[in-house]
Amino acid sequence: MHYHSDSSMQQDSVRFVSVLAYFTIVGWLIAAVMYGRQKSALSRFHLRQSLGLTLTAAVLAFIPLIGWLLSVLVLVAWFVSVYYACLGQKNVLPILGDFYQIHLDFIK
Repeated sequence: MHYHSDSSMQQDSVRFVSVLAYFTIVGWLIAAVMYGRQKSALSRFHLRQSLGLTLTAAVLAFIPLIGWLLSVLVLVAWFVSVYYACLGQKNVLPILGDFYQIHLDFIK
C-alpha cells in the first residue's frame, strides 16, 4: 500500500484544482470554489490564466477570419498551460500571460 503524506495530498489537490480550471467554464467554477477552501499561489495563477484564455478566445470568436486564425494560437497556449498545470508549475504565457495575472487580480 502506498500512503500519501498530508503535504503530498495537498500538492495533489492544488494541482487538480489548477488543471480543472482549464476544462470548461463549469470546471473553472468548480476549481474556483475548491480554491476558496484551500488557497494556493499555483491554483490562483492557473485560475487567472485559464479565465484569461477563455475571455481571449471569446473575443477572437467575434473577429472573422483573423480572429479565428488567432484562436489556433489560443488553443496551443491552452494545451501548454494544461501541461504545466499537470506538472504543478507556473508558466507565464508570452504576450498576454502577465496581463492576465495583473488584470484578473480579483482572484486573490
